[in-house]
Amino acid sequence: MNSMRSGSRKWSGGVTARLAPDVLLSLVAALFVLATAVPHVRAQQLPSNAGWRDVNFAEYRQHLNALDNVVADCQAQLKLKKPAPANNIACDPDRVGPNDRVQGPGATASQAREVRYDWLRSVLIHAGDKGSAAQPVAVGAHSSAKSQPKNMSDLLNDARQRLQMDERQAESPLATNPAYTDERKSLDAILAQREYQGVTKVSVRDRVLEWLGNLFDRILTSLAGMGARAPWAARLLEGLLLGGICIVLIWFFIRIERSARVRLVPDVEPAPGSPSAREWQLWVKDAQAAAAGGLWREAIHSVYWASIARLESGRSWPADRARTPREYLGLLRGNDPRKPTLTALTRSFERTWYGGRDAAATDFNSAMALAAELGVQAE
Repeated sequence: MNSMRSGSRKWSGGVTARLAPDVLLSLVAALFVLATAVPHVRAQQLPSNAGWRDVNFAEYRQHLNALDNVVADCQAQLKLKKPAPANNIACDPDRVGPNDRVQGPGATASQAREVRYDWLRSVLIHAGDKGSAAQPVAVGAHSSAKSQPKNMSDLLNDARQRLQMDERQAESPLATNPAYTDERKSLDAILAQREYQGVTKVSVRDRVLEWLGNLFDRILTSLAGMGARAPWAARLLEGLLLGGICIVLIWFFIRIERSARVRLVPDVEPAPGSPSAREWQLWVKDAQAAAAGGLWREAIHSVYWASIARLESGRSWPADRARTPREYLGLLRGNDPRKPTLTALTRSFERTWYGGRDAAATDFNSAMALAAELGVQAE
């Protein structure tokens, strides 16, 4: 039993001996961290009376002047290079007072300028620490590891320069916004002119054109992306585009050729043997004479050429006797209102004259009615 007790005491003493250095090192490290953290916490701590007050520009300048005196008193205390007595408040941060909410003339509460003095309170807290006057310090969250720390004298000098600069800015008159009255009158006079009326209004046509332009841009963008992904698609679209251009050009040249045939300047004198070489009234008389004798085919033949002579006399096309009835019909444009009438008259003429079909009085009367629509009036 005794041996067990002695062994227990030896084991306990050995553990205590091994743990003692570790515990002491931990306690020393904790005290060191606490000692280094206390000044930092004190520097960041703000006095309890740091609130807000609404001031005008005069009161704001007075406050800045008072703060400059506070910094000057703190500098004078530090120059003595001896501990300050307990009742000395030269570097007391409570002397800073509350923050200012400066209101300009005619400004509302929401437009007031807020001026904080936390930076000055932090400087005074460091200046009030014992022995801090000769030590380099870095105050504020903007200090970085690369910046060289300043001593307290430099910080107080910078604080006074900042306060004096703020005071000079507060004393300068506020810049008033120019009215630009004359310029506005000139612009209004220009915009009142006739060519600028309705410029600001966007018409439906402009909106549609803008929408089409945006759509076209999106299509081109998508096609460009598709061409990058599939080169064959780009070649196919290129071929389709070139083929479409060729088709349009061919159609355009055909239209020009047909228009040129119709718009050719006719001869001043009708060509010999052309229908217009004989007056269309004579053709009408021949038709009436043939109809009186019951020769309906000859009568319809004369009515047709009376219509062709009437159109040639109006210079619808150049006179030429060598044309066939279908060629005469092709000289009129597709949108010409006379073309349906001439087409019906041409078919009636071809059926009776070239087709060998028997004609009757009704066929002649129908031909005369169609000729009348083309300007052929019977006497």
